Amino acid sequence: MDNTYIEQYLSKQSDLLAKLPNDKIVGLIEIFKKAWQEDKQIFVCGNGGSAANASHFITDLSKGASDTLSKPFRGMSLNDNVAWMTALGNDRSYAEVFVGQLNNFAKPGDLLLVMSVSGNSPNLTKAVSWANDKGLQTIALIGGKKGTLADLASYTIVVDDEHYGRVEDAHMTICHMICYSFMENIR
Repeated sequence: MDNTYIEQYLSKQSDLLAKLPNDKIVGLIEIFKKAWQEDKQIFVCGNGGSAANASHFITDLSKGASDTLSKPFRGMSLNDNVAWMTALGNDRSYAEVFVGQLNNFAKPGDLLLVMSVSGNSPNLTKAVSWANDKGLQTIALIGGKKGTLADLASYTIVVDDEHYGRVEDAHMTICHMICYSFMENIR
């Protein structure tokens, strides 16, 4: 293999990152700033690579960003308790693995961020619908297919590509910008 594939991949990723909606990302940072100021709980979830991104993001937010602030973010990845997820999936359904956890912890005004390349994962759409009904603010980071989440979440950022790797990388870039805006920029 020569460098052609790598060069093409990086070129496409660079082009995608250059097209991210900066104004929407600034708005998202403001949503997180307000949630922090009001001491709201922040829930994050996704499937597959997006589940890993949810865990990574909430660690960076609740530890890294919180270390620079006068009080910590209150964040939780709904992907991190495997025993609870499998109990919910087994006893109810896989579509309930996030709603079941939200039901125990979420309160009106809290924040739910979901990440999905397809925008159609039943457990995420169900969680966002539940959260909307319970008065949470809902955010979706999605890919170019948009899916159901595009219209369901109250705040949506579309990464306009359908390649799972590129979209998941761009979602993590957005998550890092949120965290580092607190670590490096907002005092």
